[in-house]
Amino acid sequence: MTEQTLISELEQLVSEGRNPNTMHIDLLPTFDILREMNYEDQTVPLAVEKVIPAIAAAVNQIVAAFQKGGRLIYMGAGTSGRLGVLDASECPPTFSVAPDMVVGLIAGGPDALRRSIEGAEDDPAQGRQALEEIELSKDDVVVGIAVSGRTPYVIGGLNYAKSIGAFTVALSCNPNSIIAGIADLAISPVVGPEILTGSTRLKSGTAQKLILNMLTTASMIRIGKSYQNLMVDVSASNKKLVARASRIVMQATGCTQQEARRVLDLTGNDVKLAILIEITGMGIEEARAALQNADGFLRKAINARTA
Repeated sequence: MTEQTLISELEQLVSEGRNPNTMHIDLLPTFDILREMNYEDQTVPLAVEKVIPAIAAAVNQIVAAFQKGGRLIYMGAGTSGRLGVLDASECPPTFSVAPDMVVGLIAGGPDALRRSIEGAEDDPAQGRQALEEIELSKDDVVVGIAVSGRTPYVIGGLNYAKSIGAFTVALSCNPNSIIAGIADLAISPVVGPEILTGSTRLKSGTAQKLILNMLTTASMIRIGKSYQNLMVDVSASNKKLVARASRIVMQATGCTQQEARRVLDLTGNDVKLAILIEITGMGIEEARAALQNADGFLRKAINARTA
């Protein structure tokens, strides 16, 4: 692709436009720069709100994939790739899922998380190769993340995913993007031009982060990873999370800290199991069986016992 062709493509993208509200931002004092940034950022949640129907459709596909043993796979380049890797990496400690249940792929590999890998995003074959290396299956959901909607790495990945029957989602910040035309489902929040032209780690990156939060959090809630609004499948892997586990048991049951610690010690810091035992008085093996019969849904297991 020639430089002129690329320039012409960029000129058509909303995310690459010049923001008329910030044309003189280089003349402003610090406080006013920050106020302008904050003003622009306030538009992002409103743009995300408009695409909630598409996000909901994606969540339903992800839940269906999880229920049949499939995975959620993010792939992107630069900021988009880093946000996908970040969201994926938060799922095991937050929801006690296997590390490969939500996977983040970035053009250029792990080194690209810390520094720019020149040209990594320009090869669609690398997108296909990345998915082949993790043995993508038709039971997986692939979310291609690209603000511009034209990143070759993502295009290559989505095309390959579709070819084997995996469900595909395009997340971009430009309407009618190339990846939107490829994927089975498009999520396209339009946040408009950035305060610094083309710096899509700003509003566009924020929109992507909000949506990735929604995809994984809603999906995990739908498969029983919460009770009320508590993270009952949290992995108590450090001192802070051990304390949080105790607090969650206390909040869910109204018991004392000492009682929460006793029942957590009994269950090996299994918060969900501890709550079930504390509320119902079940023995540990009976509680384990009850949770299994309830497909891991704590509320369902409690209701079955107390009905």
